[in-house]
Amino acid sequence: MKDTDIITVRNLTKAFNGLVAVDHISFSVKAGEIFAFLGPNGAGKSTTINMLTTLLRPTSGKILMNGHDPATSPHKVRQSFGIVFQDPSLDEDLTAYENMEYHGILYGIPKETRLARIEELLKIVELWDRRDDFVKKFSGGMKRRLEIARGLLHHPNILFLDEPTLGLDPQTRNHIWNYIRGLNKSEAITIFFTTHYMEEAERVASRIAIIDHGKIIVQGTHQELKAQTGTDSLESAFIALTGRDIREEESSNLERMRMRRRIFVRRHR
Repeated sequence: MKDTDIITVRNLTKAFNGLVAVDHISFSVKAGEIFAFLGPNGAGKSTTINMLTTLLRPTSGKILMNGHDPATSPHKVRQSFGIVFQDPSLDEDLTAYENMEYHGILYGIPKETRLARIEELLKIVELWDRRDDFVKKFSGGMKRRLEIARGLLHHPNILFLDEPTLGLDPQTRNHIWNYIRGLNKSEAITIFFTTHYMEEAERVASRIAIIDHGKIIVQGTHQELKAQTGTDSLESAFIALTGRDIREEESSNLERMRMRRRIFVRRHR
């Protein structure tokens, strides 16, 4: 299974009113891989993820997610992945357990299976003892751990993480990634993530794709990207390839992220 492509993208294009946001990109992600998808804001990264996760229809090109085409089998594709948005999506007036329970009902998970899975996941992310606490009392790191557990509730094959550690302190960020890497191994789950922290991608990702101006400009391991650019860090390689420091592009996109979440939830009802 490790050598099987679980995500395949071929000549994918998305145009909005004549503006080409994603321009004939092709890449693949292997089952069980930890894959980083990097690019400055406005480069086409979010548009690509929206097409992979059924939020947008491509203008042209082909996507296969776990063997299914989002355009023709959106429900099967949605069953194949979990997603943790950059913008918090928990109901803070519910407990940790209630947030998990609501998500399980939304996905139609049978009650007996749902209860066992909630307990299992909350124990994995060390929140079982806090299951009856309101989420509003949780720290940022605890909320992120709960969102990750919730995204795994329906046994997805792929977990999308959009800036999973944004705004967290370095110690909590490291803690979150330890959980994610542990889940990647224990659940054999494919991780597809974006981040503005270059050292995270360099430390965690098996392979990296960098997109800019709607085109994928390079793919490979962090060692390959550094060798190609003659640099000693992924951040330096990124700047050499795009001409921009990713942190200079880190503008607020909260309303866009909220809209994506609302559309996603509506389509799951």
